[in-house]
Amino acid sequence: MFIGHFAPAFAARAVSSDAPRLGTLFVAAQLVDWAFFLLAILGIEHYRIEPGFTVMKPFFFYDYPWTHSLLGSFVWATLFGLVVGRVTRSSLAGIIGACVVLSHWVLDFVSHGPDLTLGGGPDRFGLGLWDHPILAMGIELAITLGAFWIYVRRTRGPVVPPLLLLAALLIFQAVDWFAPAPAEVTPMQSFAALIAFGILTLLAAFVGNTRWHKRETGLAVATTPR
Repeated sequence: MFIGHFAPAFAARAVSSDAPRLGTLFVAAQLVDWAFFLLAILGIEHYRIEPGFTVMKPFFFYDYPWTHSLLGSFVWATLFGLVVGRVTRSSLAGIIGACVVLSHWVLDFVSHGPDLTLGGGPDRFGLGLWDHPILAMGIELAITLGAFWIYVRRTRGPVVPPLLLLAALLIFQAVDWFAPAPAEVTPMQSFAALIAFGILTLLAAFVGNTRWHKRETGLAVATTPR
């Protein structure tokens, strides 16, 4: 998944006014991919092009235990939650942020072929939704648009900024789906992914600063837009 990973970010912010800001939740949603692509650039984690590994994606992520094992994801989630909890002085915000980080592994488990591990061991897991393109596309759009709709309904603010964010999400997703598959792995692919994450996170932070939860009123609305 790509934009589907941001669905938990929208949903978390919509459900609770105590959740971290939307930009922070966008970081949480793709934190392990931020880490993976940085480690791939450094040669610490690895992937390769393997045509046919899944119908939709030719990427075989054969070595990424630090970021995409269940244990590794749990560690990243715990660290992120501790930082968010400390900065916001809210244990609930930290827990919500950690859950959004961990949701990444769950969604990857559903979509990936068997390349995920529990703790970096030889056994690999993945339900392979990417082998069913129409179903995969439909599910990814449904969870993203559904979570976005809930977020907009549960928050107040101008409608244009979130629509711009949604447009950017859909454009990046279209590129991810329909751009020609690369012939080989290069560092530029990792840089491109990081740039995409950065653009979407900045847009999410902007949107979060123009909207607030409907349960926030008075001084809270004026001083802590989310």
